Amino acid sequence: MNIKELRQERLKWMEWKNIAPLREALSSLEDGSWSVELGDAVTVSGNAPKNVEEVARVMMPWRKGPFKLFDVYIDSEWRSNIKYNLLRKHFNLKDRRVADIGCNNGYYLFRMQEDKPKSLVGFDPSPLYKTQFDFINHFVKSSIVYELLGVEHLEFYEEKFDTIFCLGVLYHRSDPVGMLKSLYKGLDKEGEVILDTFYIEGDDEMCLCPESSYSKIPNIYFVPTIKALKNWCLRAGFDSFEVLESSKTESSEQRKTSWIEGQSLEDFLDPNDSSKTVEGYPAPARVYVKLIKEKR
Repeated sequence: MNIKELRQERLKWMEWKNIAPLREALSSLEDGSWSVELGDAVTVSGNAPKNVEEVARVMMPWRKGPFKLFDVYIDSEWRSNIKYNLLRKHFNLKDRRVADIGCNNGYYLFRMQEDKPKSLVGFDPSPLYKTQFDFINHFVKSSIVYELLGVEHLEFYEEKFDTIFCLGVLYHRSDPVGMLKSLYKGLDKEGEVILDTFYIEGDDEMCLCPESSYSKIPNIYFVPTIKALKNWCLRAGFDSFEVLESSKTESSEQRKTSWIEGQSLEDFLDPNDSSKTVEGYPAPARVYVKLIKEKR
């Protein structure tokens, strides 16, 4: 697979008729120099361009964040700082080559700059999220590289990584072991993966396979027990599997705001029993694990 040719081909996606107006709005922003703080909200301050909120609204929905651009607070559906702060004590990225698979608008990548990694690369095939990233990066002016590529391209990429983050992606894949193998192949020797996925409670090596949707999400294929997840990871070639954290998704973390369109967590759960989804499955809970590729 020729990544350079694929990269050029996918950049044409930015010309799609539903994306072109967003790119035009982005190009209308004035340039300047601003101060940046990498706290729970990625914050930009200084002299604000006149149309910041107008451009931000055009790019809705905002799933990951929050961001504070001058007087404009982008209150995203997910308070991604909660997940980031939960994981923060489990990694140190200084001088490491880092990738974020399914990076969305780059919120985690912007936060990771505080560790001073050697490089930061985001992978996500969504032209909308790439445009949101470019919008934020217009003010942050980072050296983050954003690729319109997916996890399946990792093994063909020009460089290998020391740390790969893969947060909230695995359950969207119909071949989870195949995806884990792709992550493995994207690592350099002794590299690590920080991964999170939905899981169900249980002592057996088994998984939930939703009939049509899970929590109103149609492309959820498998929700494993932790033991089943461990087996997937070992089959993919990883030598070490460490559970870091687990948590139930709460409305304080995912909720409807004026910056998204449509429904959110409160609409996905049984109105009479919040321990279940509307389909009757166990409510969303996540397990966070670290996988190590040992030196061969």
